[in-house]
Amino acid sequence: MTISKQYAREILQQAELLYSAEQVQAALQGVAQKINTALTETHPLVLSVMGGAVVFSGQLLPMLDFPLDFDYVHVSRYGDARKGGAMQWKVEPRENVRGRVVLLLDDILDEGHTLSVLRDRVLELGASHCYSAVFADKQHGRKKPIKADFVGMDLPNRFVFGYGMDIEGAWRNLPAIYAVKE
Repeated sequence: MTISKQYAREILQQAELLYSAEQVQAALQGVAQKINTALTETHPLVLSVMGGAVVFSGQLLPMLDFPLDFDYVHVSRYGDARKGGAMQWKVEPRENVRGRVVLLLDDILDEGHTLSVLRDRVLELGASHCYSAVFADKQHGRKKPIKADFVGMDLPNRFVFGYGMDIEGAWRNLPAIYAVKE
């Protein structure tokens, strides 16, 4: 279900800016440097988790200075909701992961279930190694089933949106990160 333009604008007007576009870009450059250092001698298969990681992936890939192959997976636990639900596969990892170093790219590590399931599936399909990079890691104090290898920035335990992360299907396109006011 798509929310109305008016409702989407009201959400943004009432939101709190957490990180400016400049802070987001600085974090992106930092995570790109970490990935370049770690994976420079590999020729990984990079799998972007649609749709949240589209902005992160699109801006990160030109910053990586090694050869890579690119594909995507599409799995969702949120849809247009504000709370995660059952895992829904739309596009699973393909057999082209066999014997490869794989780098999973996702927008946010929240509870960790999606990234954990993806890592397990890629390894089941025969990847030689699976790294994960997330733009943001939500700090909520609960144990997660996976720790990302590369993290752009930590976020507080708030409902956030912008830079690929949506709120009820809207505002993935924002260059900054906002939080719903508490």
